[in-house]
Amino acid sequence: MKQVTVKNKHLSLEVLEYGAIIRKLKFRNSENSWTEVSVNLESPEDYLSDPLAIGACVGRFAGRLSGGVLKLNGKAYPLTHTEGITLHGGDRGFSRRYWTLQSATESPEKSEVILKYRSDHLEEGFPGTLDVTVIYTLLKNTLVIRHEATTDRPTVVNLTNHTYFKIDSQPLIAHYQLQINALKRAETDSRRLPTGQLPEVSGTAFDFLKERRLGEFTMDTPFLLQSNGDFAARLTSAVSGIRLTVRTNQPGLVVYTPENFAGICFETQNLPDAPRFDHFPDARLNPGETYINESQFIFDSVR
Repeated sequence: MKQVTVKNKHLSLEVLEYGAIIRKLKFRNSENSWTEVSVNLESPEDYLSDPLAIGACVGRFAGRLSGGVLKLNGKAYPLTHTEGITLHGGDRGFSRRYWTLQSATESPEKSEVILKYRSDHLEEGFPGTLDVTVIYTLLKNTLVIRHEATTDRPTVVNLTNHTYFKIDSQPLIAHYQLQINALKRAETDSRRLPTGQLPEVSGTAFDFLKERRLGEFTMDTPFLLQSNGDFAARLTSAVSGIRLTVRTNQPGLVVYTPENFAGICFETQNLPDAPRFDHFPDARLNPGETYINESQFIFDSVR
């Protein structure tokens, strides 16, 4: 399994060709010492059986699609599914496939890893041959993740990165301070499928408009981001003094905090099951268009 490491003065990034996985991400803090700021498994081979898609590129459609069928332009495409739910692109999606490591470059100004993957027409049932590029770039104290995709037939695309962030050495994350720049969330049912309702978060357990302690509250929650916001989320640890700021060009953010797990996932993406609801942001991609999901993960010290 191929892997590559690039770094600059502030960040160090290790990437696997399998799943385009971010295996290790480290930040040099204000005390000039390196802190691991992502959850990682002990060896590269452990990712072959990882059920949580730790650090991986998730697609062709991140999150859940319902019904086991994609209806697009009057046609029905049966998708791989489990009990009517296609999760993160199907049985293997993009997170359980080998990508092509195209290049890795390192310099003080810009260090970068580029990977590519071709998803064939009807892979997991999705229409269109999809050519996907993931670019990981280190710019000073910022990790930029850029997903690009083109297709030869009309299809749907929703890509994201599935890194679990852990910004100190504590065994759990209840003490983290979290802020999410979203007035609304996508309500989900008992199967975690969107109902189509977009309730306000104000005054509810999902209200993180002002920074507050995460506590024991766990989420697998899609938020509809404010279009005029200058950030999507902020996460701070008083223990390490590290702050993570997330910015994105995407309309949604899924925040995932598995129970009794020392990590939090910020999935910058479209809303889950978007093709099912006309009032959700459009997930279609047509020939001649380029899908672009670009997000910035900015690390700094606040003490």
